[in-house]
Amino acid sequence: MKLTAVFEPAPEGGYTCWVEEIPAAISEGETLEEAQANLMEAVQLVLECQRELSEESRSPRSVKRFFELAAA
Repeated sequence: MKLTAVFEPAPEGGYTCWVEEIPAAISEGETLEEAQANLMEAVQLVLECQRELSEESRSPRSVKRFFELAAA
């Protein structure tokens, strides 16, 4: 599975960026390379935060399994 990163030129310079499939993953950078690196970090932080929220809200009887998304 591939995600879609959008890089929008900012009026003050640099880029604002986000991942279309993960609305909370938003970042910025002075160059495309910096913006992309910052966006990758933002995605990791969003996923870590979601994992923590899930752990706090699930019941002790829940079952947890890991999986990887692969191209079909």
